[in-house]
Amino acid sequence: MDDRKVLLIVEDDPGLQKQLKWSFECYQTVIAGNRSEAITALRRYMPSVVTLDLGLPPDPANASEGLKALQEILELAPATKVIVVTGNDDRENAIQAVAMGAYDFYQKPIDIDVLNLIIERAFKLSELENEHLALQQKSAEPLAGLIASCKKMQELCRKVEKIAPTSVTTLLLGESGTGKEVLAKAIHRLSDRSVKPFVAVNCAAIPENLLESELFGYEKGAFTGASQQTKGKIEYAHNGTFFLDEIGDLPFSLQSKLLRFLQERTIERVGGRQEIPVDVRIICATHQNLQTLINDGKFRLDLYYRISEITINIPPLREREGDAITIATAFLKRFCELHNKKIKSFSKEAAQAIETYSWPGNIRELENKIKRAVIMTDDTNITFDDLELEKSIDVSMPFNLKEVREAAETLAIKRALTHSNNNISNTARLLGVTRPTLYTLFEKYGIQVNE
Repeated sequence: MDDRKVLLIVEDDPGLQKQLKWSFECYQTVIAGNRSEAITALRRYMPSVVTLDLGLPPDPANASEGLKALQEILELAPATKVIVVTGNDDRENAIQAVAMGAYDFYQKPIDIDVLNLIIERAFKLSELENEHLALQQKSAEPLAGLIASCKKMQELCRKVEKIAPTSVTTLLLGESGTGKEVLAKAIHRLSDRSVKPFVAVNCAAIPENLLESELFGYEKGAFTGASQQTKGKIEYAHNGTFFLDEIGDLPFSLQSKLLRFLQERTIERVGGRQEIPVDVRIICATHQNLQTLINDGKFRLDLYYRISEITINIPPLREREGDAITIATAFLKRFCELHNKKIKSFSKEAAQAIETYSWPGNIRELENKIKRAVIMTDDTNITFDDLELEKSIDVSMPFNLKEVREAAETLAIKRALTHSNNNISNTARLLGVTRPTLYTLFEKYGIQVNE
Protein backbone atom coordinates (compact mmCIF):
# COMPACT_ATOMS: atom_id res chain seq x y z
CA MET A 1 0.00 0.00 0.00
CA ASP A 2 1.31 3.44 -0.99
CA ASP A 3 1.34 5.66 2.12
CA ARG A 4 2.58 8.75 0.31
CA LYS A 5 0.38 11.84 0.13
CA VAL A 6 -1.74 11.95 -3.02
CA LEU A 7 -1.09 14.85 -5.43
CA LEU A 8 -3.48 15.15 -8.38
CA ILE A 9 -1.91 16.89 -11.40
CA VAL A 10 -4.41 18.07 -14.01
CA GLU A 11 -2.35 18.83 -17.13
CA ASP A 12 -2.97 18.06 -20.81
CA ASP A 13 0.63 18.47 -22.09
CA PRO A 14 2.25 14.95 -22.16
CA GLY A 15 5.78 16.36 -21.82
CA LEU A 16 4.84 18.48 -18.81
CA GLN A 17 2.98 15.53 -17.31
CA LYS A 18 6.19 13.46 -17.31
CA GLN A 19 8.26 16.34 -15.92
CA LEU A 20 5.85 16.99 -13.06
CA LYS A 21 5.46 13.30 -12.21
CA TRP A 22 9.24 12.92 -12.04
CA SER A 23 9.70 16.16 -10.08
CA PHE A 24 7.13 15.24 -7.43
CA GLU A 25 7.98 11.57 -6.96
CA CYS A 26 7.95 12.11 -3.18
CA TYR A 27 4.16 12.18 -3.56
CA GLN A 28 1.78 9.61 -5.01
CA THR A 29 1.20 11.61 -8.18
CA VAL A 30 -1.96 10.98 -10.18
CA ILE A 31 -2.16 12.45 -13.68
CA ALA A 32 -5.36 13.63 -15.37
CA GLY A 33 -5.39 15.07 -18.89
CA ASN A 34 -8.85 16.65 -18.96
CA ARG A 35 -11.78 17.65 -16.78
CA SER A 36 -13.51 14.25 -16.92
CA GLU A 37 -10.33 12.38 -15.91
CA ALA A 38 -9.72 14.91 -13.14
CA ILE A 39 -13.16 14.36 -11.57
CA THR A 40 -12.79 10.57 -11.83
CA ALA A 41 -9.37 10.73 -10.12
CA LEU A 42 -10.74 13.08 -7.46
CA ARG A 43 -13.50 10.62 -6.55
CA ARG A 44 -11.12 7.67 -6.51
CA TYR A 45 -8.07 9.06 -4.72
CA MET A 46 -9.53 11.95 -2.66
CA PRO A 47 -6.32 14.05 -2.88
CA SER A 48 -5.74 16.89 -0.44
CA VAL A 49 -3.89 18.96 -3.05
CA VAL A 50 -4.53 19.42 -6.78
CA THR A 51 -2.55 21.36 -9.40
CA LEU A 52 -4.90 22.44 -12.19
CA ASP A 53 -3.88 23.85 -15.57
CA LEU A 54 -6.61 26.30 -16.53
CA GLY A 55 -5.83 25.78 -20.22
CA LEU A 56 -7.46 22.37 -20.57
CA PRO A 57 -8.81 20.97 -23.88
CA PRO A 58 -10.99 21.26 -25.90
CA ASP A 59 -9.65 24.83 -26.20
CA PRO A 60 -6.34 25.32 -24.34
CA ALA A 61 -6.45 29.02 -25.16
CA ASN A 62 -9.73 29.39 -23.27
CA ALA A 63 -9.72 28.99 -19.50
CA SER A 64 -13.44 28.17 -19.25
CA GLU A 65 -12.82 24.40 -19.22
CA GLY A 66 -10.26 24.77 -16.43
CA LEU A 67 -12.58 26.99 -14.43
CA LYS A 68 -15.39 24.45 -14.86
CA ALA A 69 -13.06 21.76 -13.55
CA LEU A 70 -12.18 23.96 -10.58
CA GLN A 71 -15.86 24.52 -9.81
CA GLU A 72 -16.62 20.78 -9.92
CA ILE A 73 -13.63 19.91 -7.74
CA LEU A 74 -14.62 22.41 -5.06
CA GLU A 75 -18.26 21.30 -5.17
CA LEU A 76 -17.27 17.65 -4.64
CA ALA A 77 -14.46 18.30 -2.14
CA PRO A 78 -14.61 21.85 -0.74
CA ALA A 79 -11.56 21.39 1.51
CA THR A 80 -9.26 20.42 -1.40
CA LYS A 81 -6.36 22.80 -1.93
CA VAL A 82 -6.38 23.61 -5.66
CA ILE A 83 -3.32 25.36 -7.12
CA VAL A 84 -4.22 26.75 -10.57
CA VAL A 85 -1.49 26.99 -13.20
CA THR A 86 -1.86 29.68 -15.87
CA GLY A 87 0.02 31.26 -18.73
CA ASN A 88 1.96 34.51 -18.38
CA ASP A 89 -0.85 36.57 -19.89
CA ASP A 90 -3.67 34.93 -17.98
CA ARG A 91 -3.52 36.73 -14.64
CA GLU A 92 -7.19 37.74 -14.86
CA ASN A 93 -8.41 34.14 -14.95
CA ALA A 94 -6.00 33.23 -12.15
CA ILE A 95 -7.55 35.90 -9.96
CA GLN A 96 -11.02 34.68 -10.90
CA ALA A 97 -10.00 31.14 -9.92
CA VAL A 98 -8.82 32.32 -6.49
CA ALA A 99 -12.10 34.19 -6.07
CA MET A 100 -13.93 30.92 -6.82
CA GLY A 101 -12.04 29.17 -4.02
CA ALA A 102 -8.66 28.08 -5.42
CA TYR A 103 -5.91 27.93 -2.79
CA ASP A 104 -3.24 29.70 -4.89
CA PHE A 105 -2.08 30.23 -8.49
CA TYR A 106 1.21 29.88 -10.35
CA GLN A 107 2.15 31.27 -13.74
CA LYS A 108 4.09 29.38 -16.42
CA PRO A 109 6.87 28.72 -17.23
CA ILE A 110 7.05 26.36 -14.29
CA ASP A 111 9.86 26.61 -11.78
CA ILE A 112 9.74 23.24 -9.99
CA ASP A 113 11.31 24.57 -6.77
CA VAL A 114 8.79 27.39 -6.42
CA LEU A 115 5.82 25.15 -7.31
CA ASN A 116 7.07 22.52 -4.86
CA LEU A 117 7.13 25.13 -2.09
CA ILE A 118 3.50 26.11 -2.84
CA ILE A 119 2.46 22.43 -2.85
CA GLU A 120 4.24 21.75 0.46
CA ARG A 121 2.44 24.70 2.06
CA ALA A 122 -0.88 23.46 0.70
CA PHE A 123 -0.37 19.97 2.18
CA LYS A 124 0.68 21.48 5.51
CA LEU A 125 -2.42 23.67 5.65
CA SER A 126 -4.62 20.70 4.78
CA GLU A 127 -3.05 18.67 7.61
CA LEU A 128 -3.59 21.49 10.10
CA GLU A 129 -7.23 21.83 9.04
CA ASN A 130 -7.78 18.08 9.43
CA GLU A 131 -6.15 18.11 12.87
CA HIS A 132 -8.34 21.04 13.90
CA LEU A 133 -11.45 19.25 12.65
CA ALA A 134 -10.46 16.10 14.55
CA LEU A 135 -9.96 18.12 17.74
CA GLN A 136 -13.34 19.78 17.26
CA GLN A 137 -14.98 16.40 16.87
CA LYS A 138 -13.18 15.04 19.93
CA SER A 139 -14.13 18.03 22.08
CA ALA A 140 -17.67 17.80 20.74
CA GLU A 141 -18.09 14.44 22.47
CA PRO A 142 -20.77 15.64 24.86
CA LEU A 143 -20.26 13.50 27.96
CA ALA A 144 -17.53 11.09 28.93
CA GLY A 145 -18.82 7.53 29.27
CA LEU A 146 -22.02 8.26 27.37
CA ILE A 147 -22.20 6.92 23.81
CA ALA A 148 -24.71 9.10 22.02
CA SER A 149 -24.72 9.85 18.32
CA CYS A 150 -28.39 10.09 17.31
CA LYS A 151 -30.06 13.48 17.12
CA LYS A 152 -32.28 12.90 20.18
CA MET A 153 -29.32 12.03 22.38
CA GLN A 154 -27.18 14.88 21.04
CA GLU A 155 -29.94 17.30 22.04
CA LEU A 156 -30.18 15.61 25.45
CA CYS A 157 -26.42 15.97 25.93
CA ARG A 158 -26.55 19.67 25.11
CA LYS A 159 -29.24 20.03 27.80
CA VAL A 160 -27.11 18.16 30.32
CA GLU A 161 -24.11 20.38 29.60
CA LYS A 162 -26.22 23.43 30.38
CA ILE A 163 -27.62 22.20 33.70
CA ALA A 164 -24.52 20.38 35.01
CA PRO A 165 -22.68 23.49 36.29
CA THR A 166 -25.75 24.52 38.33
CA SER A 167 -27.18 22.97 41.49
CA VAL A 168 -30.68 22.57 40.09
CA THR A 169 -32.50 19.41 41.26
CA THR A 170 -32.87 17.11 38.27
CA LEU A 171 -35.29 14.29 37.51
CA LEU A 172 -34.25 11.62 35.00
CA LEU A 173 -37.10 9.66 33.42
CA GLY A 174 -36.61 6.58 31.28
CA GLU A 175 -37.22 2.88 30.93
CA SER A 176 -35.12 0.39 32.86
CA GLY A 177 -31.71 -0.04 31.28
CA THR A 178 -31.57 3.30 29.48
CA GLY A 179 -28.58 4.47 31.52
CA LYS A 180 -30.07 6.85 34.09
CA GLU A 181 -27.22 6.34 36.58
CA VAL A 182 -24.64 6.76 33.80
CA LEU A 183 -26.23 10.10 32.95
CA ALA A 184 -26.35 11.11 36.63
CA LYS A 185 -22.63 10.39 36.98
CA ALA A 186 -21.95 12.39 33.82
CA ILE A 187 -23.81 15.39 35.30
CA HIS A 188 -21.71 15.03 38.45
CA ARG A 189 -18.44 14.87 36.47
CA LEU A 190 -19.33 18.04 34.56
CA SER A 191 -20.20 19.98 37.72
CA ASP A 192 -17.97 21.91 40.11
CA ARG A 193 -18.65 19.09 42.62
CA SER A 194 -16.83 16.52 40.47
CA VAL A 195 -14.00 15.97 42.99
CA LYS A 196 -16.51 15.44 45.80
CA PRO A 197 -18.51 12.25 46.52
CA PHE A 198 -21.15 10.79 44.20
CA VAL A 199 -23.46 8.71 46.39
CA ALA A 200 -26.28 6.59 44.95
CA VAL A 201 -29.20 4.90 46.68
CA ASN A 202 -31.72 2.64 44.93
CA CYS A 203 -35.05 3.01 46.71
CA ALA A 204 -36.36 -0.24 45.21
CA ALA A 205 -33.41 -2.31 46.44
CA ILE A 206 -33.61 -1.49 50.17
CA PRO A 207 -36.39 -2.82 52.46
CA GLU A 208 -38.78 -0.11 53.60
CA ASN A 209 -37.94 -0.57 57.31
CA LEU A 210 -34.24 0.04 56.59
CA LEU A 211 -34.50 2.81 54.00
CA GLU A 212 -34.96 5.70 56.44
CA SER A 213 -31.81 4.88 58.42
CA GLU A 214 -29.95 4.23 55.15
CA LEU A 215 -30.83 7.72 53.91
CA PHE A 216 -30.65 9.78 57.07
CA GLY A 217 -28.45 7.71 59.41
CA TYR A 218 -29.20 6.94 63.05
CA GLU A 219 -28.05 7.71 66.58
CA LYS A 220 -26.71 5.14 69.03
CA GLY A 221 -29.61 3.38 70.75
CA ALA A 222 -32.21 4.61 68.26
CA PHE A 223 -33.42 1.03 67.80
CA THR A 224 -32.37 -2.51 68.70
CA GLY A 225 -28.93 -3.16 67.23
CA ALA A 226 -28.00 0.52 66.87
CA SER A 227 -24.77 0.17 68.82
CA GLN A 228 -23.11 3.30 67.45
CA GLN A 229 -23.87 6.57 65.69
CA THR A 230 -24.03 6.04 61.92
CA LYS A 231 -24.17 8.60 59.14
CA GLY A 232 -26.73 8.21 56.35
CA LYS A 233 -26.02 8.24 52.62
CA ILE A 234 -27.22 11.85 52.28
CA GLU A 235 -24.70 12.98 54.87
CA TYR A 236 -21.89 11.06 53.13
CA ALA A 237 -22.69 12.99 49.94
CA HIS A 238 -21.98 16.35 51.62
CA ASN A 239 -20.56 18.86 49.07
CA GLY A 240 -21.09 16.29 46.32
CA THR A 241 -24.00 14.72 44.43
CA PHE A 242 -26.72 12.50 45.89
CA PHE A 243 -28.46 10.23 43.36
CA LEU A 244 -31.79 8.81 44.43
CA ASP A 245 -32.62 6.06 41.94
CA GLU A 246 -36.13 4.62 41.49
CA ILE A 247 -37.66 7.39 43.55
CA GLY A 248 -41.07 6.18 42.41
CA ASP A 249 -40.58 3.30 44.87
CA LEU A 250 -39.89 5.62 47.82
CA PRO A 251 -42.39 4.71 50.60
CA PHE A 252 -45.09 7.35 51.09
CA SER A 253 -44.17 7.58 54.77
CA LEU A 254 -40.64 8.76 53.87
CA GLN A 255 -41.67 11.22 51.18
CA SER A 256 -42.53 13.96 53.67
CA LYS A 257 -39.13 13.64 55.37
CA LEU A 258 -37.32 13.80 52.03
CA LEU A 259 -39.43 16.83 51.08
CA ARG A 260 -38.43 18.59 54.29
CA PHE A 261 -34.76 17.89 53.56
CA LEU A 262 -35.12 19.31 50.04
CA GLN A 263 -36.75 22.45 51.45
CA GLU A 264 -34.49 23.03 54.46
CA ARG A 265 -31.30 21.23 53.36
CA THR A 266 -30.97 19.80 56.86
CA ILE A 267 -31.47 16.25 58.12
CA GLU A 268 -32.20 14.57 61.45
CA ARG A 269 -30.79 11.12 62.05
CA VAL A 270 -33.19 8.43 63.25
CA GLY A 271 -33.44 8.79 67.03
CA GLY A 272 -31.75 12.19 66.90
CA ARG A 273 -32.89 15.76 67.62
CA GLN A 274 -30.07 17.75 66.09
CA GLU A 275 -30.55 19.35 62.70
CA ILE A 276 -27.52 18.70 60.52
CA PRO A 277 -26.99 20.97 57.46
CA VAL A 278 -26.02 19.10 54.29
CA ASP A 279 -24.95 20.68 51.00
CA VAL A 280 -25.67 18.28 48.14
CA ARG A 281 -26.76 18.32 44.51
CA ILE A 282 -29.87 16.13 44.16
CA ILE A 283 -30.52 13.96 41.11
CA CYS A 284 -33.51 11.62 41.09
CA ALA A 285 -34.55 8.95 38.60
CA THR A 286 -37.37 6.54 37.95
CA HIS A 287 -38.78 4.30 35.22
CA GLN A 288 -42.32 4.78 36.57
CA ASN A 289 -44.94 7.30 35.51
CA LEU A 290 -44.95 9.67 38.49
CA GLN A 291 -48.13 11.41 37.32
CA THR A 292 -49.98 8.08 37.54
CA LEU A 293 -48.57 7.50 41.03
CA ILE A 294 -49.71 11.00 42.05
CA ASN A 295 -53.22 10.34 40.71
CA ASP A 296 -53.29 7.06 42.66
CA GLY A 297 -52.22 8.84 45.85
CA LYS A 298 -48.88 7.02 46.02
CA PHE A 299 -46.61 9.98 45.38
CA ARG A 300 -46.73 13.49 46.79
CA LEU A 301 -47.40 16.26 44.28
CA ASP A 302 -45.32 18.77 46.28
CA LEU A 303 -42.38 16.36 46.32
CA TYR A 304 -42.68 15.91 42.56
CA TYR A 305 -42.41 19.66 42.06
CA ARG A 306 -39.31 19.75 44.29
CA ILE A 307 -37.43 17.00 42.48
CA SER A 308 -38.35 18.07 38.93
CA GLU A 309 -36.94 21.57 38.69
CA ILE A 310 -35.42 20.19 35.49
CA THR A 311 -36.76 16.97 33.91
CA ILE A 312 -34.80 14.96 31.35
CA ASN A 313 -36.56 12.23 29.39
CA ILE A 314 -34.12 9.55 28.23
CA PRO A 315 -35.34 7.84 25.03
CA PRO A 316 -35.31 4.03 24.90
CA LEU A 317 -32.69 2.41 22.68
CA ARG A 318 -35.28 1.48 20.02
CA GLU A 319 -35.89 5.21 19.43
CA ARG A 320 -32.19 6.08 19.15
CA GLU A 321 -31.65 5.68 15.41
CA GLY A 322 -28.27 4.07 14.69
CA ASP A 323 -27.08 4.13 18.31
CA ALA A 324 -27.48 0.38 18.90
CA ILE A 325 -24.68 -0.66 16.53
CA THR A 326 -22.44 2.17 17.76
CA ILE A 327 -22.89 1.17 21.40
CA ALA A 328 -22.53 -2.53 20.53
CA THR A 329 -19.18 -1.81 18.87
CA ALA A 330 -17.97 0.00 21.99
CA PHE A 331 -19.05 -2.93 24.18
CA LEU A 332 -17.33 -5.35 21.78
CA LYS A 333 -14.04 -3.49 22.11
CA ARG A 334 -14.33 -3.27 25.91
CA PHE A 335 -15.14 -6.95 26.47
CA CYS A 336 -12.49 -8.11 23.99
CA GLU A 337 -9.87 -6.22 25.98
CA LEU A 338 -11.30 -7.50 29.27
CA HIS A 339 -11.38 -11.16 28.21
CA ASN A 340 -8.32 -11.05 25.92
CA LYS A 341 -10.26 -11.99 22.77
CA LYS A 342 -9.32 -11.17 19.17
CA ILE A 343 -12.78 -10.57 17.75
CA LYS A 344 -12.72 -8.01 14.93
CA SER A 345 -16.33 -7.06 14.30
CA PHE A 346 -19.92 -8.23 13.75
CA SER A 347 -21.04 -10.30 10.80
CA LYS A 348 -23.45 -8.62 8.38
CA GLU A 349 -26.38 -10.62 9.80
CA ALA A 350 -25.40 -9.80 13.41
CA ALA A 351 -25.07 -6.08 12.68
CA GLN A 352 -28.48 -6.09 10.97
CA ALA A 353 -30.04 -7.89 13.93
CA ILE A 354 -28.57 -5.37 16.38
CA GLU A 355 -29.98 -2.52 14.30
CA THR A 356 -33.49 -3.95 13.95
CA TYR A 357 -34.06 -5.62 17.35
CA SER A 358 -36.37 -3.63 19.64
CA TRP A 359 -34.17 -4.03 22.77
CA PRO A 360 -36.88 -4.08 25.46
CA GLY A 361 -34.13 -4.20 28.09
CA ASN A 362 -32.38 -1.25 26.42
CA ILE A 363 -28.63 -0.72 26.87
CA ARG A 364 -28.39 -3.15 29.79
CA GLU A 365 -29.78 -5.96 27.61
CA LEU A 366 -27.46 -5.00 24.74
CA GLU A 367 -24.46 -5.02 27.08
CA ASN A 368 -25.34 -8.48 28.40
CA LYS A 369 -25.82 -9.91 24.90
CA ILE A 370 -22.47 -8.58 23.65
CA LYS A 371 -20.66 -9.74 26.79
CA ARG A 372 -22.02 -13.26 26.44
CA ALA A 373 -21.24 -13.37 22.72
CA VAL A 374 -17.64 -12.28 23.27
CA ILE A 375 -17.10 -14.93 25.93
CA MET A 376 -18.75 -17.77 24.03
CA THR A 377 -17.65 -17.27 20.41
CA ASP A 378 -14.52 -18.88 18.98
CA ASP A 379 -14.80 -16.96 15.69
CA THR A 380 -13.12 -13.70 14.65
CA ASN A 381 -16.55 -12.11 14.16
CA ILE A 382 -19.71 -12.08 16.27
CA THR A 383 -22.39 -13.95 14.32
CA PHE A 384 -26.17 -13.70 14.49
CA ASP A 385 -26.35 -17.00 16.40
CA ASP A 386 -23.84 -15.72 18.98
CA LEU A 387 -26.25 -12.90 19.93
CA GLU A 388 -29.23 -15.22 20.57
CA LEU A 389 -31.68 -12.64 19.25
CA GLU A 390 -34.95 -13.04 17.44
CA LYS A 391 -35.29 -11.18 14.16
CA SER A 392 -37.65 -8.26 14.49
CA ILE A 393 -39.28 -5.75 12.16
CA ASP A 394 -38.64 -2.06 12.63
CA VAL A 395 -42.01 -0.28 12.66
CA SER A 396 -40.69 3.08 13.81
CA MET A 397 -39.84 4.38 10.32
CA PRO A 398 -41.26 7.90 9.90
CA PHE A 399 -43.50 8.89 6.97
CA ASN A 400 -41.89 12.27 6.28
CA LEU A 401 -39.51 11.85 3.33
CA LYS A 402 -36.92 14.25 4.73
CA GLU A 403 -36.85 12.34 8.03
CA VAL A 404 -36.68 9.01 6.18
CA ARG A 405 -33.73 10.23 4.11
CA GLU A 406 -31.89 11.61 7.15
CA ALA A 407 -32.49 8.40 9.11
CA ALA A 408 -31.31 6.26 6.20
CA GLU A 409 -28.17 8.34 5.62
CA THR A 410 -27.31 8.37 9.33
CA LEU A 411 -27.76 4.60 9.58
CA ALA A 412 -25.71 3.99 6.42
CA ILE A 413 -22.84 6.13 7.70
CA LYS A 414 -22.79 4.40 11.09
CA ARG A 415 -22.87 0.96 9.47
CA ALA A 416 -20.00 1.92 7.18
CA LEU A 417 -18.03 3.24 10.16
CA THR A 418 -18.59 -0.01 12.01
CA HIS A 419 -17.55 -2.19 9.08
CA SER A 420 -14.42 -0.09 8.48
CA ASN A 421 -13.49 0.11 12.19
CA ASN A 422 -13.86 3.93 12.12
CA ASN A 423 -11.33 4.34 9.30
CA ILE A 424 -12.50 7.52 7.60
CA SER A 425 -10.96 6.79 4.18
CA ASN A 426 -12.45 3.28 4.04
CA THR A 427 -15.81 4.60 5.27
CA ALA A 428 -15.87 7.24 2.54
CA ARG A 429 -14.94 4.58 -0.03
CA LEU A 430 -17.76 2.29 1.14
CA LEU A 431 -20.25 5.14 0.91
CA GLY A 432 -18.93 6.39 -2.42
CA VAL A 433 -18.21 9.93 -1.20
CA THR A 434 -15.10 12.01 -0.58
CA ARG A 435 -13.55 12.49 2.85
CA PRO A 436 -14.58 16.19 2.96
CA THR A 437 -18.14 15.24 2.06
CA LEU A 438 -18.13 12.60 4.79
CA TYR A 439 -16.89 15.12 7.37
CA THR A 440 -19.71 17.44 6.28
CA LEU A 441 -22.21 14.61 6.85
CA PHE A 442 -20.70 13.92 10.28
CA GLU A 443 -21.36 17.53 11.24
CA LYS A 444 -24.84 17.57 9.66
CA TYR A 445 -26.05 14.51 11.56
CA GLY A 446 -24.02 15.04 14.76
CA ILE A 447 -22.03 11.81 14.32
CA GLN A 448 -19.01 11.52 16.61
CA VAL A 449 -16.02 9.48 15.41
CA ASN A 450 -13.06 8.28 17.44
CA GLU A 451 -10.36 7.78 14.81
